[in-house]
Amino acid sequence: MMAAAKRYTTEQIVAKLREAEKLQGQGLTIPQTCKRLHISDQTFYRWRLKYGALKEDEAQRLKALEQENARLKRIVAEQALDISMLKDLQKGNW
Repeated sequence: MMAAAKRYTTEQIVAKLREAEKLQGQGLTIPQTCKRLHISDQTFYRWRLKYGALKEDEAQRLKALEQENARLKRIVAEQALDISMLKDLQKGNW
């Protein structure tokens, strides 16, 4: 039976990676470290690739930029829809 996937915030991921560094410094292997952190080896490697070089404040900045990017994408999509509707109205396709 598989456990439900848990979503971690960027800050939590960076904190777990820092904790992993400490555990590895104490001589634990990556599989042992992952077991202590309750994550899979694959999750650890994926996180390390994406967030490994980030510090806490950088992680918060990344999250803010991702949110801003999503907001801007929504605005662009809404404007594209408005333009499309106006073109249809102009052609009389309503």
